[in-house]
Amino acid sequence: MTIPTQILEFAGPSNLAPYKMFSDYFNHFRSIDAGPNGKKYDYQETTTDEVSGLTVNLSFSEKEDKMNAVLKREILRVAGITNMTDFPVETWANHPTLKWATFAVVSAMIDMILPQTVIEHIGMYSDVRTIGWGDSAAFDVSPRDLFSVSKAGRSKRTAYLHKQFKGQVTVIPEPRQMTVFVSLMKVLAGKESLAEFVVKMTRSFETQLSYDVYDTFYTAMDAIDSSADGLFVTGYSESEFVRLSQTVSAWNGGAKPIAIGTQLALANILPSNANYRYEIDSDFVKLGYVRDFKGTSVMVLPQLADWATPFGLKITNERIWFVSPSSQKLVKVVLEGNALAYTSDVYANANLLQTSTLIKSWGTAIATNAVAGTMDIS
Repeated sequence: MTIPTQILEFAGPSNLAPYKMFSDYFNHFRSIDAGPNGKKYDYQETTTDEVSGLTVNLSFSEKEDKMNAVLKREILRVAGITNMTDFPVETWANHPTLKWATFAVVSAMIDMILPQTVIEHIGMYSDVRTIGWGDSAAFDVSPRDLFSVSKAGRSKRTAYLHKQFKGQVTVIPEPRQMTVFVSLMKVLAGKESLAEFVVKMTRSFETQLSYDVYDTFYTAMDAIDSSADGLFVTGYSESEFVRLSQTVSAWNGGAKPIAIGTQLALANILPSNANYRYEIDSDFVKLGYVRDFKGTSVMVLPQLADWATPFGLKITNERIWFVSPSSQKLVKVVLEGNALAYTSDVYANANLLQTSTLIKSWGTAIATNAVAGTMDIS
Protein backbone atom coordinates (compact mmCIF):
# COMPACT_ATOMS: atom_id res chain seq x y z
CA MET A 1 0.00 0.00 0.00
CA THR A 2 1.40 3.36 -1.05
CA ILE A 3 1.07 6.11 1.56
CA PRO A 4 1.01 9.63 0.03
CA THR A 5 3.61 12.03 1.40
CA GLN A 6 1.02 14.46 2.74
CA ILE A 7 -0.56 11.68 4.82
CA LEU A 8 2.80 10.80 6.33
CA GLU A 9 3.31 14.45 7.23
CA PHE A 10 -0.21 14.88 8.59
CA ALA A 11 -0.56 11.71 10.66
CA GLY A 12 3.04 10.79 11.33
CA PRO A 13 4.53 7.29 10.96
CA SER A 14 2.97 6.08 14.21
CA ASN A 15 -0.62 7.11 13.40
CA LEU A 16 -1.16 5.62 9.95
CA ALA A 17 -3.48 2.78 11.06
CA PRO A 18 -6.76 4.78 10.59
CA TYR A 19 -5.81 5.72 7.02
CA LYS A 20 -4.76 2.18 6.09
CA MET A 21 -8.01 0.94 7.60
CA PHE A 22 -10.00 3.44 5.53
CA SER A 23 -8.25 2.22 2.38
CA ASP A 24 -9.29 -1.33 3.29
CA TYR A 25 -12.84 -0.15 4.04
CA PHE A 26 -13.01 1.68 0.70
CA ASN A 27 -11.84 -1.41 -1.20
CA HIS A 28 -14.46 -3.50 0.58
CA PHE A 29 -17.12 -0.98 -0.42
CA ARG A 30 -15.98 -1.00 -4.06
CA SER A 31 -16.03 -4.80 -4.19
CA ILE A 32 -19.62 -4.84 -2.99
CA ASP A 33 -20.58 -1.99 -5.31
CA ALA A 34 -19.09 -3.86 -8.30
CA GLY A 35 -21.41 -6.84 -7.72
CA PRO A 36 -20.63 -10.58 -7.64
CA ASN A 37 -19.17 -10.61 -11.17
CA GLY A 38 -17.32 -7.31 -10.95
CA LYS A 39 -13.74 -6.53 -10.04
CA LYS A 40 -12.58 -7.67 -6.63
CA TYR A 41 -10.33 -5.39 -4.61
CA ASP A 42 -7.88 -6.38 -1.91
CA TYR A 43 -9.42 -6.01 1.54
CA GLN A 44 -9.52 -7.82 4.87
CA GLU A 45 -12.24 -10.47 4.81
CA THR A 46 -11.69 -12.14 8.20
CA THR A 47 -10.79 -11.16 11.74
CA THR A 48 -9.98 -12.89 15.02
CA ASP A 49 -12.81 -13.03 17.52
CA GLU A 50 -11.67 -11.40 20.76
CA VAL A 51 -13.56 -13.88 22.95
CA SER A 52 -13.12 -17.25 21.25
CA GLY A 53 -9.91 -16.51 19.39
CA LEU A 54 -11.40 -18.08 16.26
CA THR A 55 -11.14 -16.64 12.76
CA VAL A 56 -14.52 -15.28 11.66
CA ASN A 57 -15.78 -13.44 8.59
CA LEU A 58 -15.78 -9.66 8.82
CA SER A 59 -18.93 -8.19 7.29
CA PHE A 60 -19.05 -4.75 5.71
CA SER A 61 -21.48 -3.43 8.35
CA GLU A 62 -19.13 -4.54 11.13
CA LYS A 63 -16.22 -2.91 9.34
CA GLU A 64 -18.21 0.32 8.94
CA ASP A 65 -18.95 0.41 12.68
CA LYS A 66 -15.26 -0.09 13.44
CA MET A 67 -14.27 2.49 10.86
CA ASN A 68 -16.56 5.12 12.38
CA ALA A 69 -15.14 4.41 15.83
CA VAL A 70 -11.58 4.71 14.50
CA LEU A 71 -12.44 7.94 12.66
CA LYS A 72 -13.87 9.39 15.86
CA ARG A 73 -10.73 8.52 17.82
CA GLU A 74 -8.50 9.99 15.10
CA ILE A 75 -10.51 13.24 15.08
CA LEU A 76 -10.18 13.51 18.83
CA ARG A 77 -6.42 12.82 18.59
CA VAL A 78 -5.92 15.53 15.97
CA ALA A 79 -8.05 17.94 18.01
CA GLY A 80 -6.05 17.13 21.14
CA ILE A 81 -9.21 16.25 23.13
CA THR A 82 -8.87 13.54 25.78
CA ASN A 83 -11.84 14.35 28.03
CA MET A 84 -14.70 13.62 25.64
CA THR A 85 -16.89 12.16 28.37
CA ASP A 86 -16.70 15.31 30.53
CA PHE A 87 -19.34 17.13 28.46
CA PRO A 88 -22.45 16.11 26.53
CA VAL A 89 -22.23 15.58 22.75
CA GLU A 90 -24.18 18.74 21.92
CA THR A 91 -21.59 20.79 23.79
CA TRP A 92 -18.68 19.26 21.94
CA ALA A 93 -20.43 19.85 18.59
CA ASN A 94 -19.71 23.58 18.89
CA HIS A 95 -16.03 23.11 19.75
CA PRO A 96 -14.09 25.00 17.02
CA THR A 97 -11.04 22.75 17.18
CA LEU A 98 -13.20 19.63 16.94
CA LYS A 99 -14.93 20.99 13.83
CA TRP A 100 -11.59 21.79 12.24
CA ALA A 101 -10.16 18.37 13.13
CA THR A 102 -13.18 16.57 11.67
CA PHE A 103 -12.70 17.90 8.17
CA ALA A 104 -8.91 17.88 8.43
CA VAL A 105 -9.17 14.11 8.90
CA VAL A 106 -11.80 13.86 6.13
CA SER A 107 -9.45 15.71 3.76
CA ALA A 108 -6.59 13.39 4.66
CA MET A 109 -8.78 10.33 4.01
CA ILE A 110 -9.63 11.68 0.53
CA ASP A 111 -5.95 12.29 -0.21
CA MET A 112 -5.22 8.73 0.88
CA ILE A 113 -7.64 7.20 -1.60
CA LEU A 114 -7.95 9.56 -4.56
CA PRO A 115 -4.64 8.95 -6.40
CA GLN A 116 -4.89 5.15 -6.37
CA THR A 117 -8.57 5.01 -7.34
CA VAL A 118 -8.37 7.46 -10.23
CA ILE A 119 -5.40 5.60 -11.73
CA GLU A 120 -7.67 2.60 -12.31
CA HIS A 121 -9.72 4.68 -14.76
CA ILE A 122 -6.98 6.68 -16.46
CA GLY A 123 -3.74 4.82 -15.75
CA MET A 124 -3.41 3.30 -19.23
CA TYR A 125 -2.95 6.69 -20.86
CA SER A 126 -2.16 9.08 -17.99
CA ASP A 127 0.71 9.82 -15.66
CA VAL A 128 -0.26 11.17 -12.22
CA ARG A 129 2.07 13.44 -10.24
CA THR A 130 1.57 15.12 -6.86
CA ILE A 131 3.09 18.53 -6.16
CA GLY A 132 3.06 20.98 -3.25
CA TRP A 133 0.66 23.87 -2.77
CA GLY A 134 1.42 26.85 -4.98
CA ASP A 135 3.69 24.82 -7.27
CA SER A 136 3.34 24.07 -10.96
CA ALA A 137 4.64 21.02 -12.78
CA ALA A 138 6.93 21.17 -15.82
CA PHE A 139 7.27 18.15 -18.08
CA ASP A 140 10.18 17.81 -20.48
CA VAL A 141 9.26 16.40 -23.88
CA SER A 142 12.20 14.96 -25.79
CA PRO A 143 12.13 14.81 -29.60
CA ARG A 144 11.36 11.34 -30.90
CA ASP A 145 13.15 11.96 -34.22
CA LEU A 146 16.37 10.13 -35.02
CA PHE A 147 19.49 11.66 -36.55
CA SER A 148 19.89 11.21 -40.27
CA VAL A 149 22.73 9.05 -41.51
CA SER A 150 24.31 10.08 -44.80
CA LYS A 151 26.89 8.56 -47.09
CA ALA A 152 30.30 10.16 -46.84
CA GLY A 153 33.53 10.30 -48.75
CA ARG A 154 36.74 8.80 -47.42
CA SER A 155 38.31 12.21 -47.01
CA LYS A 156 35.34 14.01 -45.46
CA ARG A 157 35.80 15.08 -41.84
CA THR A 158 32.17 15.69 -40.75
CA ALA A 159 28.63 15.07 -41.95
CA TYR A 160 25.59 17.30 -41.47
CA LEU A 161 25.44 18.77 -37.98
CA HIS A 162 22.67 17.47 -35.77
CA LYS A 163 21.27 18.65 -32.46
CA GLN A 164 17.90 18.25 -30.81
CA PHE A 165 16.23 20.39 -28.19
CA LYS A 166 13.72 19.34 -25.57
CA GLY A 167 10.36 21.00 -25.29
CA GLN A 168 8.55 21.70 -22.04
CA VAL A 169 4.91 21.71 -21.03
CA THR A 170 3.82 23.43 -17.83
CA VAL A 171 0.69 22.26 -16.00
CA ILE A 172 -0.87 24.68 -13.52
CA PRO A 173 -3.49 23.09 -11.23
CA GLU A 174 -6.89 24.72 -10.80
CA PRO A 175 -8.99 24.40 -7.65
CA ARG A 176 -12.25 22.47 -7.54
CA GLN A 177 -14.74 22.94 -4.71
CA MET A 178 -17.37 20.83 -3.05
CA THR A 179 -19.63 22.19 -0.30
CA VAL A 180 -21.39 19.69 1.95
CA PHE A 181 -23.07 19.68 5.29
CA VAL A 182 -23.07 17.10 8.01
CA SER A 183 -24.37 17.17 11.55
CA LEU A 184 -21.28 16.96 13.73
CA MET A 185 -23.49 16.22 16.72
CA LYS A 186 -25.00 13.19 14.96
CA VAL A 187 -21.54 11.99 13.96
CA LEU A 188 -20.26 12.28 17.53
CA ALA A 189 -23.38 10.55 18.81
CA GLY A 190 -23.00 7.73 16.28
CA LYS A 191 -26.24 8.56 14.47
CA GLU A 192 -24.59 9.26 11.09
CA SER A 193 -21.83 7.31 9.37
CA LEU A 194 -18.87 9.56 8.73
CA ALA A 195 -17.13 6.72 6.87
CA GLU A 196 -19.96 6.48 4.33
CA PHE A 197 -19.94 10.26 3.99
CA VAL A 198 -16.20 10.33 3.22
CA VAL A 199 -16.56 7.54 0.64
CA LYS A 200 -19.16 9.53 -1.30
CA MET A 201 -17.00 12.65 -1.23
CA THR A 202 -13.99 10.66 -2.45
CA ARG A 203 -16.00 9.14 -5.30
CA SER A 204 -17.30 12.59 -6.27
CA PHE A 205 -13.79 14.02 -6.59
CA GLU A 206 -12.63 10.84 -8.34
CA THR A 207 -15.41 11.06 -10.93
CA GLN A 208 -14.81 14.73 -11.76
CA LEU A 209 -11.05 14.19 -12.08
CA SER A 210 -11.66 11.21 -14.38
CA TYR A 211 -13.99 13.39 -16.49
CA ASP A 212 -11.34 16.09 -16.89
CA VAL A 213 -8.58 13.64 -17.80
CA TYR A 214 -10.77 11.81 -20.32
CA ASP A 215 -11.85 15.09 -21.94
CA THR A 216 -8.21 16.09 -22.35
CA PHE A 217 -7.37 12.68 -23.84
CA TYR A 218 -10.39 12.60 -26.18
CA THR A 219 -9.81 16.14 -27.48
CA ALA A 220 -6.18 15.34 -28.31
CA MET A 221 -6.99 12.01 -29.97
CA ASP A 222 -9.80 13.57 -32.00
CA ALA A 223 -7.36 16.03 -33.55
CA ILE A 224 -4.67 13.62 -34.80
CA ASP A 225 -3.78 13.03 -38.44
CA SER A 226 -6.64 11.50 -40.46
CA SER A 227 -4.94 11.49 -43.85
CA ALA A 228 -4.31 8.33 -45.83
CA ASP A 229 -2.20 5.89 -43.80
CA GLY A 230 -2.48 8.29 -40.87
CA LEU A 231 -3.25 7.64 -37.23
CA PHE A 232 -7.01 8.24 -37.42
CA VAL A 233 -9.10 5.59 -39.15
CA THR A 234 -12.84 5.72 -39.82
CA GLY A 235 -14.53 2.32 -39.72
CA TYR A 236 -13.29 -0.98 -38.35
CA SER A 237 -11.41 -3.47 -40.45
CA GLU A 238 -9.03 -6.22 -39.50
CA SER A 239 -6.28 -4.92 -41.77
CA GLU A 240 -6.51 -1.33 -40.47
CA PHE A 241 -6.47 -2.64 -36.90
CA VAL A 242 -3.16 -4.37 -37.59
CA ARG A 243 -1.76 -1.38 -39.51
CA LEU A 244 -2.58 1.08 -36.74
CA SER A 245 -1.09 -1.22 -34.15
CA GLN A 246 2.19 -1.66 -35.99
CA THR A 247 2.37 2.06 -36.87
CA VAL A 248 2.02 3.08 -33.23
CA SER A 249 4.62 0.50 -32.21
CA ALA A 250 7.10 1.53 -34.90
CA TRP A 251 6.86 5.25 -34.16
CA ASN A 252 7.17 4.62 -30.42
CA GLY A 253 10.53 2.95 -30.84
CA GLY A 254 9.13 -0.57 -30.86
CA ALA A 255 7.13 -0.18 -27.63
CA LYS A 256 4.32 -2.74 -27.60
CA PRO A 257 0.92 -1.12 -28.23
CA ILE A 258 -2.42 -2.04 -26.70
CA ALA A 259 -5.92 -1.38 -27.96
CA ILE A 260 -8.16 0.26 -25.37
CA GLY A 261 -11.83 1.19 -25.33
CA THR A 262 -15.09 0.43 -23.62
CA GLN A 263 -16.43 -3.11 -23.49
CA LEU A 264 -18.98 -2.25 -26.20
CA ALA A 265 -16.34 -0.73 -28.47
CA LEU A 266 -13.95 -3.65 -28.08
CA ALA A 267 -16.72 -6.11 -28.99
CA ASN A 268 -16.20 -4.98 -32.60
CA ILE A 269 -12.70 -6.45 -32.74
CA LEU A 270 -13.38 -9.69 -34.57
CA PRO A 271 -11.93 -11.53 -37.59
CA SER A 272 -13.22 -10.34 -40.95
CA ASN A 273 -14.09 -13.92 -41.86
CA ALA A 274 -17.79 -14.38 -41.08
CA ASN A 275 -17.34 -18.13 -40.62
CA TYR A 276 -15.38 -17.93 -37.39
CA ARG A 277 -16.56 -19.97 -34.40
CA TYR A 278 -16.07 -19.44 -30.67
CA GLU A 279 -16.70 -21.75 -27.74
CA ILE A 280 -19.21 -20.97 -25.03
CA ASP A 281 -16.42 -20.64 -22.43
CA SER A 282 -14.22 -18.42 -24.62
CA ASP A 283 -13.04 -14.96 -23.55
CA PHE A 284 -15.37 -13.35 -26.07
CA VAL A 285 -18.43 -14.93 -24.44
CA LYS A 286 -17.25 -14.33 -20.89
CA LEU A 287 -15.88 -10.81 -21.29
CA GLY A 288 -17.59 -9.51 -24.43
CA TYR A 289 -14.24 -8.95 -26.20
CA VAL A 290 -11.04 -10.85 -27.00
CA ARG A 291 -8.00 -10.29 -24.80
CA ASP A 292 -5.53 -10.47 -27.67
CA PHE A 293 -6.09 -9.89 -31.38
CA LYS A 294 -3.48 -10.29 -34.09
CA GLY A 295 -0.68 -9.90 -31.56
CA THR A 296 -2.12 -6.75 -29.94
CA SER A 297 -3.32 -6.84 -26.35
CA VAL A 298 -6.85 -5.58 -25.80
CA MET A 299 -7.80 -3.87 -22.53
CA VAL A 300 -11.14 -2.44 -21.48
CA LEU A 301 -11.58 1.08 -20.10
CA PRO A 302 -14.06 1.15 -17.18
CA GLN A 303 -17.12 3.08 -18.30
CA LEU A 304 -18.14 6.19 -16.35
CA ALA A 305 -21.66 7.37 -15.63
CA ASP A 306 -22.33 10.80 -17.10
CA TRP A 307 -24.25 12.48 -14.31
CA ALA A 308 -25.06 15.47 -16.55
CA THR A 309 -27.58 13.39 -18.54
CA PRO A 310 -30.08 10.78 -17.33
CA PHE A 311 -28.38 7.38 -17.55
CA GLY A 312 -25.75 8.75 -19.94
CA LEU A 313 -22.27 7.33 -20.32
CA LYS A 314 -19.14 9.48 -20.40
CA ILE A 315 -16.70 7.38 -22.46
CA THR A 316 -17.65 7.00 -26.10
CA ASN A 317 -18.50 3.50 -27.30
CA GLU A 318 -17.48 4.38 -30.86
CA ARG A 319 -13.70 4.68 -30.51
CA ILE A 320 -10.82 2.25 -30.10
CA TRP A 321 -7.48 3.82 -29.18
CA PHE A 322 -3.98 2.44 -29.70
CA VAL A 323 -1.46 3.52 -27.08
CA SER A 324 1.90 2.29 -25.81
CA PRO A 325 1.81 2.44 -21.99
CA SER A 326 5.51 1.60 -21.69
CA SER A 327 6.44 4.79 -23.56
CA GLN A 328 5.53 8.26 -22.31
CA LYS A 329 1.92 8.48 -21.15
CA LEU A 330 -0.18 10.85 -23.25
CA VAL A 331 -1.89 12.85 -20.49
CA LYS A 332 -0.10 14.35 -17.52
CA VAL A 333 -2.21 14.76 -14.36
CA VAL A 334 -1.01 17.00 -11.56
CA LEU A 335 -2.57 16.89 -8.08
CA GLU A 336 -1.73 19.95 -5.99
CA GLY A 337 -1.08 19.52 -2.29
CA ASN A 338 -3.62 18.06 0.07
CA ALA A 339 -7.35 18.71 0.13
CA LEU A 340 -8.28 21.87 2.05
CA ALA A 341 -11.41 22.23 4.15
CA TYR A 342 -13.08 25.06 5.99
CA THR A 343 -16.28 25.04 8.00
CA SER A 344 -18.84 27.79 8.53
CA ASP A 345 -19.67 28.97 12.02
CA VAL A 346 -22.48 27.13 13.72
CA TYR A 347 -24.68 30.26 13.81
CA ALA A 348 -23.58 31.73 10.46
CA ASN A 349 -26.77 30.63 8.65
CA ALA A 350 -30.30 31.62 9.60
CA ASN A 351 -31.45 27.99 9.55
CA LEU A 352 -28.45 26.95 11.71
CA LEU A 353 -27.16 24.82 8.83
CA GLN A 354 -23.45 24.24 9.12
CA THR A 355 -21.51 23.74 5.90
CA SER A 356 -18.03 22.60 5.04
CA THR A 357 -16.24 23.30 1.78
CA LEU A 358 -13.47 21.08 0.47
CA ILE A 359 -10.99 22.24 -2.15
CA LYS A 360 -8.85 19.93 -4.26
CA SER A 361 -6.69 21.31 -7.05
CA TRP A 362 -5.55 19.49 -10.17
CA GLY A 363 -4.54 20.12 -13.76
CA THR A 364 -4.35 18.03 -16.92
CA ALA A 365 -2.44 18.48 -20.18
CA ILE A 366 -1.02 16.60 -23.13
CA ALA A 367 2.76 16.38 -22.68
CA THR A 368 4.39 13.51 -24.53
CA ASN A 369 6.51 12.50 -27.47
CA ALA A 370 4.60 9.22 -27.85
CA VAL A 371 2.39 8.41 -30.82
CA ALA A 372 -1.15 7.06 -30.49
CA GLY A 373 -3.86 6.04 -32.95
CA THR A 374 -7.65 6.20 -33.10
CA MET A 375 -10.15 3.92 -34.84
CA ASP A 376 -13.65 5.36 -35.16
CA ILE A 377 -16.02 2.40 -35.47
CA SER A 378 -19.25 4.41 -35.76
